[in-house]
Amino acid sequence: MTKNESTFETSVHRRLGTTGPSVFPLGLGCMGMSALYGEADRAESIATLHAALDAGVTLLDTGDFYGMGHNELLINEALRTAPAAARERALTSVKFGALRTVEGGFTGYDGRPEAVRNFLAYSLQRLGRDHIDVYRIARVDPDVPIEETVGAIAEAVKAGHVRHIGLSEVGADTLRRAAAVAPISDLQIEYSLISRGIEEEILPTARELGIGITAYGVLSRGLISGHFTRDRALAPGDFRGMSPRFQGDNLDRNLDLVEALRKVAQGKGVSVAQIAIAWVLSRGPRLGADIVPLVGARRRDRLAEALGALEVTLDAADLAAVEEAVPAGAAAGERYPAAQMAHLDSEH
Repeated sequence: MTKNESTFETSVHRRLGTTGPSVFPLGLGCMGMSALYGEADRAESIATLHAALDAGVTLLDTGDFYGMGHNELLINEALRTAPAAARERALTSVKFGALRTVEGGFTGYDGRPEAVRNFLAYSLQRLGRDHIDVYRIARVDPDVPIEETVGAIAEAVKAGHVRHIGLSEVGADTLRRAAAVAPISDLQIEYSLISRGIEEEILPTARELGIGITAYGVLSRGLISGHFTRDRALAPGDFRGMSPRFQGDNLDRNLDLVEALRKVAQGKGVSVAQIAIAWVLSRGPRLGADIVPLVGARRRDRLAEALGALEVTLDAADLAAVEEAVPAGAAAGERYPAAQMAHLDSEH
């Protein structure tokens, strides 16, 4: 048995809510391999996907608008060229609904039932699969009741084209309305040491309804990875160039938090990224909810570092030290620019 096979066999899987699939405790967020962080290396992206599958990762998260379909085609290639056993274990989580321009702009979201069926048909073709394991609208369409959007996905479940229904960035009220229509496996939402807004109302509601959490942004787009520096030059098209948390004094304050966290990590003999991921992992068992962090590794070395978080155990004293270094609400700046914050049902 290889080291990677051993990791797969011994890692305790987590179920996405009471109705969702059982998955490896870390998922791979694939967006950065196609969009929003500058140019990516295609060969390295495929190699990273293969390395993730080899290590036992099962959940591959994407969006049909990541690179206007590029990301789904990339996953298709990676799965086609992966060993059969790894390919069979792989689960796809797909977001849909974002409307794009040729130039790469975003113009809104479409959650109409006929749009759901259209988006789904294209995703199945690009992924080369007969079903999607978890399907969710990326942002709530303000012009379409969530009941209609979820109802359309529920029809796709009945038809066998989708296995489970997910949601993304919705608030507690919308979560309840959606769950009244059909079983919801998980809510995908940003959750990290510096993005803890879900703890007040959204996470308790998800727990009450038996809905899991797939947490993205666990390293806040690299900000709290321990690798980001004040003088780093961002590539053209990198989303972080417009992100409030990466701007001016906000960046300085946030990186000061990272340095405080680094001292705690060094005391544990782990990296900053590993302790930040381990903190998110710890929230599931501690709060009685299954939380699966999505790591956005684009390279094999970053993936290996993230997987190392599974070996980090944080006791009560460690957790207290982490939260003293990075107190709740300490981050400077919003997590998205104002125009994008307006699209977040979870923030209203």
